[in-house]
Amino acid sequence: MHPDLQNLIQLQELDLTADRARRRIADMPAAQQALDEGVAARAAAVTAVKERMAAAQAERREVEKELAAIQGRLSKYKGQLMEVKTNKEYQAMQKEMSAAEHEVRAHEDKLLDHMEFAETFAAELKAAEAALKAAQAEAATKQQSIDSERTVLEAELATVTAARSGIVATLSREALMLFERIAHGHRGVAVAEARDGLCTVCHVRLRPQMFNQVRRNDGLHQCDSCTRILFYVAPAATGGAAPQP
Repeated sequence: MHPDLQNLIQLQELDLTADRARRRIADMPAAQQALDEGVAARAAAVTAVKERMAAAQAERREVEKELAAIQGRLSKYKGQLMEVKTNKEYQAMQKEMSAAEHEVRAHEDKLLDHMEFAETFAAELKAAEAALKAAQAEAATKQQSIDSERTVLEAELATVTAARSGIVATLSREALMLFERIAHGHRGVAVAEARDGLCTVCHVRLRPQMFNQVRRNDGLHQCDSCTRILFYVAPAATGGAAPQP
């Protein structure tokens, strides 16, 4: 195989490996942000439950305050009942006491509701805090995995960069310029395999004469359609002796 062609094939493999590593590293901040957003959403759910609990507790204290005032008024009515002198006053006092007792029962019912709410909120808070803890643990594990992967990819990039520099140093100036020009216009892919008479990247059939030239791997031959540099890989030999004519 022509030395420049062999080196360009290796250079292409190194560039593709480096490109995959860079794209994966570039995707990592978004993955980290998704982890942070997941934890933040769970934390917000915990905060929301606590806020509802605080509001319910404040409302419960208000009901208790009102109940105490009504019970004080009822107790006062009971004390005054012994002091009334006319039947009309007695009936009026009974009416006031009945209304107060009705208010007491209504407020006691509200307090029972608040007790049930408190139990529900406690269960919701426990579930929300458990979900937050699980999300934090999962995020920490995934973050560790991302950090480890980044370390591996950065080391791989350093190795690939060094290997690329070594190959570039052995290439002819013309071959390197051709490779870089084609790669720039084809998303980094400047070298393609020719197989079964086709360019395996653009899938356009090669002229028979061109395919025969490419099969020799003795120079830098370009696809007439996409201009990529072509190389040929001979099919693996099958087992057993060839039949005699």
